[in-house]
Amino acid sequence: MSILHGKNVLLGISAGIAAYKTASLVRLFIKSGAHVKVVMTPSAKDFITPLTLSTLSKHPVYSAFTTEDDDNAVWNNHVDLGLWADLFVVAPATANTLSKMANGVCDNLLLATYLSAKCPVYFAPAMDLDMYKHPSTLKSFDALNDFGNTMIPATAGELASGLVGEGRMAEPEDIVSFIEKDILNKLPLKGKKVLITAGPTYEAIDPVRFIGNHSSGKMGFEIAKASANLGAEVILVTGPTHQKATHSLIHVIPVVSAQDMYDEAHKYFANVDVGILSAAVADFKPKEIANQKIKKAASTLTIELEKTKDILASLGTIKKHQYLVGFALETNDELENAKGKLKRKNLNLIVLNSLNDKGAGFKSDTNKVTFIDNKEQITEFQLKSKTDVAKDLLNEIVKNIDA
Repeated sequence: MSILHGKNVLLGISAGIAAYKTASLVRLFIKSGAHVKVVMTPSAKDFITPLTLSTLSKHPVYSAFTTEDDDNAVWNNHVDLGLWADLFVVAPATANTLSKMANGVCDNLLLATYLSAKCPVYFAPAMDLDMYKHPSTLKSFDALNDFGNTMIPATAGELASGLVGEGRMAEPEDIVSFIEKDILNKLPLKGKKVLITAGPTYEAIDPVRFIGNHSSGKMGFEIAKASANLGAEVILVTGPTHQKATHSLIHVIPVVSAQDMYDEAHKYFANVDVGILSAAVADFKPKEIANQKIKKAASTLTIELEKTKDILASLGTIKKHQYLVGFALETNDELENAKGKLKRKNLNLIVLNSLNDKGAGFKSDTNKVTFIDNKEQITEFQLKSKTDVAKDLLNEIVKNIDA
């Protein structure tokens, strides 16, 4: 899955002949899983039609603050467009538009949106070779780079003038690839490995029955997605669950029992930077597993249980450089129990949630958590989606992983 999956990409098109390539560029962004809106300068419509771009993007194309021939026209809000975007890509970026961007000129909707954007901005220059090398253009490049914008360099080739040289806009495939690589290289967990456990474990009683719990695995899978979205290579060891992980940076290892999860966690732990053990691992398992289905011969059945191996505690005893996170699901004396678990198991952070909190716990799409670190600093959060809880957790880890 592309790092652009789910992102809002605002494509700004200025009036250069390379605008004809933007139809392919929109298609490639859509194929990567991004949501695309297009804003273009009025003159850019001479090179490619808004109808083409709106059909491909499935959104209206914006080129003016209002629709001039409509007496009931609605204002096209450049501020909303800028806030909507996760990325703003100006391609082609002509010498004229680049100069205006560099100098704060605001005489069309594209430029107003650029000045309102709070997201990363990429620009792909497209112009003739003499214009590309002109001191004023080079000054625009420097200014925009100083502003924190990112230039996608033009390539050399045959230009619209018939000359051959530098100034040709990068090809759509190369623009998308450049942006993907740039995002990945800037992600805070790029080059890091994260081990995550998720879901329940099933402890067999006989070939048919098992001891398990109500964990859906949602929290662990959201943590895996959040980790991968920050550039980490994720090893996700999961018990039986219906959850799916499609991110290319997530390697899913399905297991069934606590012993299976113990073995896989220990197999990978030495080579990871972060361990997040969010699985609801069974504390006990049947001491003996029947080889055949147990018949209902009597009105009662006694099963002798024994403790499973404590995965979190065992990793805590062998950890070296790893940042280790555990979860505590409590029903009483929540804070003190969580603090005790944090110390006993040699954790860097523990995530506490309580079954007494409405909307928290198993099978829900929401959770209400408290973070407690090994300095006993406590951070409480309100009820949130598990997606947002995962983001909060990864933000906390990023702040402390190299501290």
